[in-house]
Amino acid sequence: MALEKKPRVLMLYDFPVHGGGSGAYVKYLSLALHEKYGYDIGIAAPDTKQIHPNIPLYPIKLPQIPVYIGRPGLDKAKKYNELTPREIANIYHAFIISALDAVEQFKPDLIHVHHVLVNAWVARFIRSVRGTKYIATSHGSCLHLISRDKRYFRLTSDTLRAATAITVVSGDTRAKLLKMFGSYLSSKTRTIPGGIRLASFPEERPMQKIRKQFGFDHDKIALFTGRLISEKGVEYFVKAARKIKGKVVIAGDGPQRKRLEEMVKTMNLTNVRLIPFLHDYEEFVDLYYASDVFVSPAVWDEPLGLTIIEAMASKTPVIVTRKGGVTMAVKEGVNGLFVRPRNSTEIANAVNKLFENDTLRRRMGERARAVVEARFTWKKIAARFDKLYRGSLI
Repeated sequence: MALEKKPRVLMLYDFPVHGGGSGAYVKYLSLALHEKYGYDIGIAAPDTKQIHPNIPLYPIKLPQIPVYIGRPGLDKAKKYNELTPREIANIYHAFIISALDAVEQFKPDLIHVHHVLVNAWVARFIRSVRGTKYIATSHGSCLHLISRDKRYFRLTSDTLRAATAITVVSGDTRAKLLKMFGSYLSSKTRTIPGGIRLASFPEERPMQKIRKQFGFDHDKIALFTGRLISEKGVEYFVKAARKIKGKVVIAGDGPQRKRLEEMVKTMNLTNVRLIPFLHDYEEFVDLYYASDVFVSPAVWDEPLGLTIIEAMASKTPVIVTRKGGVTMAVKEGVNGLFVRPRNSTEIANAVNKLFENDTLRRRMGERARAVVEARFTWKKIAARFDKLYRGSLI
């Protein structure tokens, strides 16, 4: 039986909230819990900007902010597998001091820690010295790092063992976590994906105005948005452009951008356009609606790409690789198409198939939207966490 009283929950996060898929998860889950369910929520993160006047931010002061695989705004940051033991210790120490300050000020009943690396070790420490229970969420990229750097394994293993509950964003992430740390964690591990705020994705938008705004003509548009890092496989989308019977639009920034620009120039591709990272979320949403298909050619096990869900909410069918947790949302021939990783020919063929069949493309887009409405809105996701939080404090 769950508690009637809603607990005070402190979100403990290891990146700036503004930027990245897991940051969006923290932000929109916090807003939904506060606005829809009346929760008192606090956020402790290495950030300086509040997401809501009634959701206090407790800045985490770190000597540096490392990354797992790359992140917008942190392009020059070290990766966790590049840190020295002393650097890891300094980050851990700084996190403990700032997180303890946040706990003493906010006085949470429960800590919800996002990612299962150093900040999760801090949640484990706080439970030891203060008794505050915690829930740990893996967004997938933290597991990707641990699988390649065993220095982080033992403390994370102990952290997961002591967690009151564990959540993961996809079935694929769940399988990886249990394989890595032990099937004994299965009973307390729940799969709760990320999602979108449906109000940001209306049924219809002024398409002609939006296409004019971006300078799109009457050609069909195949879109990618996201971090330009090698794991996203965007180079294969660029290679596919030679055979795509329409335009390719790539919106984002990252260490691969220069390489992609050089590829476009070397290959003399006149149908590829690179747009810088758009800081206005409304502009990103407009891009989804203005496009005919969305392409996510990831070459790593993406937990469940938020951009895929956003495109689907815009009634834009998706073309994706069968990597990671994407199969939770995409069904072959129903709301999207699958292609093999690193296969530019399959990408081009799939894009052209949808470009050439307006009826099929629209039908897939409608079905994509229906899947998001049924399973991937923050209101529905927050309801699951509401139940989990209250049940965790019995």
